[in-house]
Amino acid sequence: MTIQNECISCIAAQSRRVCEAIEADETLSTAIITYVESQLKTADFTLSPPIIATPLYEEMARLANTSDLYNEQKRHASLQAKHYLPFLEETIQNDSEPFVAILKTAVVGNVIDLAAEVSFDLHEAIMSIFHTSFAHDDSEALHIALKNAKSVLYIGDNAGEHLFDGLAIRSLQQLYPHIDLSYMVRGNPIINDVTLKEAYEAEIDKICRIVDSGVPTPGFVYELASDEGKNLFDNADLIIAKGMGNYECMTPQRRENICFLLKVKCSVVADSLDKNVGDIICKFS
Repeated sequence: MTIQNECISCIAAQSRRVCEAIEADETLSTAIITYVESQLKTADFTLSPPIIATPLYEEMARLANTSDLYNEQKRHASLQAKHYLPFLEETIQNDSEPFVAILKTAVVGNVIDLAAEVSFDLHEAIMSIFHTSFAHDDSEALHIALKNAKSVLYIGDNAGEHLFDGLAIRSLQQLYPHIDLSYMVRGNPIINDVTLKEAYEAEIDKICRIVDSGVPTPGFVYELASDEGKNLFDNADLIIAKGMGNYECMTPQRRENICFLLKVKCSVVADSLDKNVGDIICKFS
């Protein structure tokens, strides 16, 4: 996806949210907001929103003298998500359609997005997710593909959400024990995306291989990936990509057998999918 006019105002708003998150004083807030707004005036509309946002976040972090703008928020989101794991695990075990329940468990954490145009309440999302249908539902096609796949690359999205990814991965391994599954994270801190730090803290390494994609962007960009990241992307039988950032960066697709699992949180992505903000998506092709 390429950036749209609506994305410019969204990224500008993100800079103001960064200032609030880090409790920046007036001088730092002015420096951050002025810098971002000046850079957006010359944004390259041939690029995706995550690509545009990446250098802006890097400079915001430099101005704030920190390597991770949202470190505290990621920690809080992870603690909040951990509280719901027993409920979600029990729901999957008791559901008449456990596979669909696994997918919804993976999707529900996607509301934890500090760059989103619209915010959602995690508790409300979890309480309603199992009574909500996928607005785009390729779950049956994904189920069939997983039966035949030998290797799966699961590309994570946000911190906090990654705990639900861990539960989804364990559950998928029970349904498809023949699959070799890898979990891919961002190459360094960007917005509130999951990195090696959060993945290891959640002990996802005890259930599958964790892979550093090498990308600095809030979404998997093949050209920026490490050799290992590219190799996994090219050779996995099937890819599960979480969240809007991955959808934005990987559309149009460069290969087949990619399943996008996400909650629609902005009007631009909604228009791309011909769906509504708030819809949940399981798009496989």
